[in-house]
Amino acid sequence: MSKDTEKNSIPSLLSDQSWKNDDLYRRFHEPTYSGATSFLRRPYSLAYDKADIVIAGIPFDCATTYRPGCRLGPRAVRSASVQLAELPSFPFGFDPFSILRVIDSGDFILNPHQPETIISGIYEQSSAIINSGASLLSIGGDHFISYPLLKAHAEAFGPISLLQFDAHCDTWQSIGEFDHGTMFLRAINEGLINVESSIQVGLRTHNDIDVGIKQITSPQIHEKGIPAVLEQILAHLKGNKVYLSFDIDVLDPAYAPGTGTPVSGGLASWQVLEILRGLTSLNMIGFDLVEVSPPFDHAEITSIVAATIIHDWICLKALQKS
Repeated sequence: MSKDTEKNSIPSLLSDQSWKNDDLYRRFHEPTYSGATSFLRRPYSLAYDKADIVIAGIPFDCATTYRPGCRLGPRAVRSASVQLAELPSFPFGFDPFSILRVIDSGDFILNPHQPETIISGIYEQSSAIINSGASLLSIGGDHFISYPLLKAHAEAFGPISLLQFDAHCDTWQSIGEFDHGTMFLRAINEGLINVESSIQVGLRTHNDIDVGIKQITSPQIHEKGIPAVLEQILAHLKGNKVYLSFDIDVLDPAYAPGTGTPVSGGLASWQVLEILRGLTSLNMIGFDLVEVSPPFDHAEITSIVAATIIHDWICLKALQKS
């Protein structure tokens, strides 16, 4: 084969980069409408120790209290990420994968018919990634998955500072083992979360229980503006090991209809992205994005913003390393 022929044949040989790309610092063009859809076309791999960030889907939604369907979230968010893998990252202007080694490890294996195995299943699989030295980026699934994820992170890093974006505080009293509105109270009671240095952003539901976590409500964000809110977040979390838990329902249903417990009066996509892009100075040890429910979505609105939020978090980690 001549060199010209070999060069012309490269595009067809390098399709499906999610399983053909053997260089973690590389990406290449392929049509957005075709190919295997790992998150951002990252190579599928279980070589955790070779990665800076490991992406994992956690397709569990048996703890929902209203509309189900977010077990399908990881698949939808991966599919919605393809355009973000096509060009240099906006507004950062670079390729984060020239700086960070990022792999997609696929989905955790869970058996919803044996609920007694769910917590240990998520905990053990996430611990294997964290203990490898990589940062874990989890795509849910309902918000209950944050409990075993926090358990694994607290074991590795000690009690963590929680940065929670959410319409709900998720610190109500538990009425059962699995409830996506109670797991942060459980985590607090078990000493996994440092209450004094944690913060909840975007709340717009009421709870009589005050667990001591600082709160910034959606109306306060609308009133004070992004710079003032960002200043509060950074001051409160400065110098701490931060775990970011992002419930997509922090967005108003106009921007994220595909979720199980939508609440009016939430944040716009641009507000969330502006806040997120201002978090570069924080030591973020882990991240989960939860509650994307594709059956209730329209034109992939929710999946697209979810993919963008995750993409931007990866870019923040790249900025911190560069």
